[in-house]
Parts: sequence; C-alpha cells; structure tokens
Amino acid sequence: MTAGPSTLGPVDTTVRKAQTTLDELWTATRVETRAYTGNIIALTVKKHLRRVQEALAGLEGRYAGRQIIGVMDGGGDLMVQASLVPQQGGLYVERLTLEANQAQLQGAILPLIRPATVNHVWWGADRRPGGPLLAELTEMADQVIVDSLTLDMAPSRHYALADLGWSRSAGWREALAQVFDTPDAARQLPRVTGMTVQHAGKKDLPARLFAGFVADTLGWRDLRGVTFQSARCGRENGDLCGIELRGEGLNIALSAADGDLVRIEAQWDDVRRDTEVTVPSMSLAQGLARVMARPERGEVFEHAWALAKETL
Repeated sequence: MTAGPSTLGPVDTTVRKAQTTLDELWTATRVETRAYTGNIIALTVKKHLRRVQEALAGLEGRYAGRQIIGVMDGGGDLMVQASLVPQQGGLYVERLTLEANQAQLQGAILPLIRPATVNHVWWGADRRPGGPLLAELTEMADQVIVDSLTLDMAPSRHYALADLGWSRSAGWREALAQVFDTPDAARQLPRVTGMTVQHAGKKDLPARLFAGFVADTLGWRDLRGVTFQSARCGRENGDLCGIELRGEGLNIALSAADGDLVRIEAQWDDVRRDTEVTVPSMSLAQGLARVMARPERGEVFEHAWALAKETL
C-alpha cells in the first residue's frame, strides 16, 4: 500500500517572510490548486498544542485553507514556523504556528490572515483569556469557537458563537426529539417534572447546555429539577452518556449502548416503547468541521446558554 503525502515543514520563518516561505513549500508539492477557503486561528497553550494540531489536521481544506496556531505561553522572541499539512485527495492546507506571549501575538497574527475569506477563531485553551488578544480577533471574526460557559462568552450578534459541546450533543437532541414525534408522546411533555443528565468524565458543561435546551423546551424557568451525574460509557470526556425524564406515571430514558447505539425506553400509563437509534461519537476534528460548516446561531442556543449559565 502506498503511503500518503507527508507534511512539508515546519520551516522556521518570520511574519514578514511567512508568505514567501509558504510559496516555496507549495513549489515543492507540485500542486497547482490551492485551497483559499478561509482562515482558522487557533489560540492555545503548549499543554494543548498536540491536541489542537491533531484536530486541525483532521479538517478538510474546504473549511479553512490556512491554519494559524497561536501558542500563547511562549517566552522570549516570537517564533514562527510554516508548513503544509496533507489532506485527502492529494491536497494541502497551510499552517503557520506562532509561539510568543499574548502581547506579541496580538500584532503578529493579523498580518498573516488571508484576506477576503471567512475567519474562524477557536479558543483552544482551558483558561479564560486575559488581555486584548481574543477581543481583537473577535472584531474580525465571522465565527468564534469556544467553550462558552467556561469563558463566560455570551452569544453575540457581531459573530456566530459556536460551542463545541453544544454541537457535539446535536445527535442526542435529535434522538430525544424523535421520542416525542408522535402526537400521543408529545402530549406527555407537560408531565415531565425532573431530569437526570449523565456525562462521560468530569466535564459537565455540555450536559448543562443540553439540560438548558430541554428545560427551555419544557418551559422551565431554571434547572433546579435537573441532576447531573458523571458516568462511564466509552465516550469522550464531556460527551453525554444518558438522559432520563421523569414525571408522575412517566419515565423516558436514553442511554449509550455499544458503539454508536443509544437505547430508548419510554413508558407512561399503559404505553411502553423500546427502540434504538444511532448517535455517533464525535471527535474534536469532527466537531470543529461541523460548527465550521453549519454555524448554530439562534434563540434555541441562546436560551439554553442563559439557563445553563445560572447553574455555575
């Protein structure tokens, strides 16, 4: 079996010479077509750099032909490296990795952004941003991808706010909606008085956003009727493992089973319905690709965010 193309670079360069360095790498590929589809600016720290690189490597070039990674806890002089990362079909995307402190990155990133394309900004760190770096980038962003509850970033009309945890729960939201597709099931919604949401690992923020979605649908004013539990279900940290809706004479449970299957057990009065649906696990790269392809901006997310935020 023939091995696929390998990454070209990284090559040390500077902000001023970055485009020339990329052009030289392109010449070495003998690829005539370049993907000028957009920019994704990923801000992270050394601890998460490998995870961010792997996620960006899994993106297809049609979402962002240029990747700019800003490593915010660098010391000393600004370091810039250029490389071309192979994608499926023999194509490449451009990657520029900068290592410096936030003040240095503030002036270095903007000149590297390819103009006249869509700009995605991803905060790939687990601490809140300090200083003006993220604020400056959101001024030119079409989409900001964050863990919105951790960073306390409310939805904005200036850009599309994408929350990866919210996006990765889309399959669970769709599965729950299927339970109430029939008229007799829909009539049971007012009977729901309590809910338990189980999540893999310790990260419960996506579960809180999901609970906010359900609570808003049911007309609840807060999440006092919701219990959050950590569970083991073979899914990634933060992903949902199960949901249980309770009420007098009513119990509806969705639980992760083998592989991508989710088992649904619904019972009220003398009715019982058991079925299975597919809710695929979603990698970080798949989650990024989903929000970049289909930004979720609207009242449903905003209401879920507001209810979830009150619980923190």
